[in-house]
Formats: sequence, C-alpha cells, structure tokens
Amino acid sequence: MADTVFVLNGPNLNMLGLREPEIYGSDTLDDISNMLDDRARELGLEVDIRQSNHEGHLIDWIQEANAVGAKAVLLNAGGFTHTSVAIHDAIKAVKVPVIEVHLSNPHTREDFRHTSFIGRAAKGTVAGFGALSYLLALDAAAKL
Repeated sequence: MADTVFVLNGPNLNMLGLREPEIYGSDTLDDISNMLDDRARELGLEVDIRQSNHEGHLIDWIQEANAVGAKAVLLNAGGFTHTSVAIHDAIKAVKVPVIEVHLSNPHTREDFRHTSFIGRAAKGTVAGFGALSYLLALDAAAKL
C-alpha cells in the first residue's frame, strides 16, 4: 500500500455541488474523485477515496491507513475540523502523514472556523483553492 493515498471526506461532503456552491463550488465529490484518480495515475499513485458523516469512521480509516502502510492521508474533516479532539488524537497516534484539505479558506469565514484541531496534528494544510486543494495536497503527498 506504499503507493496508496487515502482521501477521507467528512460530514456533508457528500452534498458537494448542491451545498452552498458559492462557498464550496459546483464540483461534486464524484467530480473531485475523478480528478484525483486522473492525477494519481499521472503521479504513479493509487487513491482510496471515502466519505462518511460519522466521526468514528474517519478515525477507523486513519488507523487503517496507518496499519496497511499507506503513503499518506488527505483529510477533509468538514465540520469535525473545528470540534474533534478524537480525530486530532487519531492523527497524533499514527505514523502515516496526514494532510488537511479544505475547499474554502476557513480563516476568511466565521470565527469558529479559525481553530483547526486537525491542523494542529496534520503534516500540513491546503485550503482555499476549491477542488484544486485536493490536487495540490495529492501533489504534496507524492513528494513525501
């Protein structure tokens, strides 16, 4: 699994394309997945793309990525970014590098979005570039 990057998407990201397109853009999660598949092939990587509205699934998948020796995890934890000590602790407990990903720039939004428990544990963060954020994060993961 050394050439596999897990791409984990949290709550409400299944609603991309419908949910506040003025903030999150018009690309659906399937659109982003297709872009990632194409870019991964160019980089000689595979991506394992998953989405859940449940915090525990994201934690289980982070631990799974570590257990199988994945190259990296790209994590868009959605609203859990600002609330989940449990996901923070899961990231800290594993060796696999985790890159935080956001479509929007949380620092230009509501004050409560300015704190990221995920970012405090992640290797790095890519935010504010819409769907391109995922591709930039994948490029970074390829170089780890």
